[in-house]
Amino acid sequence: MEFADGKILASIEAGVGTITFNQPEKRNAMSIAMWDGMAAALDAFEADRSVRCVVLKGAGGKAFVSGADISQFEKNRSDADAQKEYGRRTLHGRTRLAEFPKPVIASIQGFCMGGGLGIAMSCDIRIAGTGSEFGIPAARLGIAYGFDMVRNLVSLVGPAHAHMILMTGGRFGAEEAQRMGLINRLVPAEGLEAEVGRITAQLTENAPLSLVANKRTVRAVLADPAGRDMAAIEAAMSACFDSQDYAEGRKAFMAKRKPEFRGE
Repeated sequence: MEFADGKILASIEAGVGTITFNQPEKRNAMSIAMWDGMAAALDAFEADRSVRCVVLKGAGGKAFVSGADISQFEKNRSDADAQKEYGRRTLHGRTRLAEFPKPVIASIQGFCMGGGLGIAMSCDIRIAGTGSEFGIPAARLGIAYGFDMVRNLVSLVGPAHAHMILMTGGRFGAEEAQRMGLINRLVPAEGLEAEVGRITAQLTENAPLSLVANKRTVRAVLADPAGRDMAAIEAAMSACFDSQDYAEGRKAFMAKRKPEFRGE
């Protein structure tokens, strides 16, 4: 599948949906059309029951996503009013990723900057290859990032590291990003695909209802208390205990065999 004139590629293999940011000549900088394309790909993956988890990655090996497409700034983000309109036009893509129910892994190689880091932080797991670089250059551009992105940053690295990242606007190597908590795991660049494959293999073998319920609960813990849908969390937990998968899990455990979960 192709979206945004081929700048967003989507494929499914062995229960894993993959979205590739495909603008390597601009280090996969995100245009408005690419935000819409990512949302459309996520819509397709959510509707497809065979998709158990999703991987986001960048084409070309030099960048995950280097940020927003600055060539569009003069037209779309020239002042505060234009920025509000830009935010409105990209809201669907950002919200779609933030609220996507299935597990999402960011497979990061190369530059992961600005809005690209925002995308990675909206994922559930971040795996990076050596040589990758991270940063939020807002202070160098004279702009500020929105509450949701800063909240995600603080929840991952804490306020001290968040201040360092935001105030300096500098680049941070993969080793330091791991130390700060920006990424879950750092692997040799040549082993990134294999490591992500190992993780997705584990996820596709696990019970889909459990993955969805646990993801929902983790995000609720980080949300403002007033915004927590405790009824939905309880319903998701109950669905797990009432599921055929739970019965299959018990049988498989007693028989000392691998369970075959169906998401039912």
